[in-house]
Amino acid sequence: MALSIRWRYKLDRFLHRIASAFHSEPKPTRRPRLCPACSTLVGSTATKCHECGASLTFSLAAASRSLTKLLPSTSPATYCIVVLNGLLFTVSLLATVRSRGQLNLFGGISPQVLERMGASLPLPYNVNQPWRLVMAIFLHGGLLHIAMNSWVLMDIGHMVEEVYGSARYLFIYVLTGMAGFVLSSFWLHFSVGASGALMGLIGVMLAITTRRGGAYMQMVRSQLIRWVMYILFFGLLIPGIDNLAHLGGLGAGFLIGRVMEDRQPATMEERRRAYTLGWLTGLVILGCFFLMVQYR
Repeated sequence: MALSIRWRYKLDRFLHRIASAFHSEPKPTRRPRLCPACSTLVGSTATKCHECGASLTFSLAAASRSLTKLLPSTSPATYCIVVLNGLLFTVSLLATVRSRGQLNLFGGISPQVLERMGASLPLPYNVNQPWRLVMAIFLHGGLLHIAMNSWVLMDIGHMVEEVYGSARYLFIYVLTGMAGFVLSSFWLHFSVGASGALMGLIGVMLAITTRRGGAYMQMVRSQLIRWVMYILFFGLLIPGIDNLAHLGGLGAGFLIGRVMEDRQPATMEERRRAYTLGWLTGLVILGCFFLMVQYR
């Protein structure tokens, strides 16, 4: 007696289950994959890249590479700093309008608002609230202030970022800005702005030009020295400019430029150190922002 199609299907499925209990299914062959950090082709069973040494599960290099895909291809750290400056300036401007009841772009940001958002204060306050040394770098006192600093940053920032890479560039920018405010807090009672960090970038470039020879480096060094003289000269003429922050940032930048290799990270160890510096700097900025929000 012939079985119906329905019963034949059930019988075949039952026999397949019995057979599968005694015979394992062949596993699909794993294919080679690309390293998420340097895009080198690695083996299917590898746990680390043989080219750059990055972990294939998680590494700072891979995370940095993923992050840069979301940012501009050239000078991403510089553009991020400009955007952060603009966002904080907009917040401080809106807070000033709210406190004064009127909009005045050229009237400046309220000192009370800047103090609340992290302006650099005298040394005892900065010691007790060190997050001010970082937040003050990204705050500005008026439209002309942020416009001038943004212009200088876009002019020189991309040069330093191209030499050192985005990660070390961000570290240099924040560290020299902090050094400028540390020096100025010994004498001044209130200060904001990216000028100390910008002078730090100039100091780094001065160190590079003194290390490298040639007519082009001499020409660049002469231009940088003129910039420094112009900035310090205007600082003496215009009241309210923090020349001590300028000098502190310039000196710190020059020292960093003399110590740090003036090139992109080349070896695996150099890349690892650079990524670590960049991520730590980013975490410090986020931490200082959180402390600013919590400040009462």
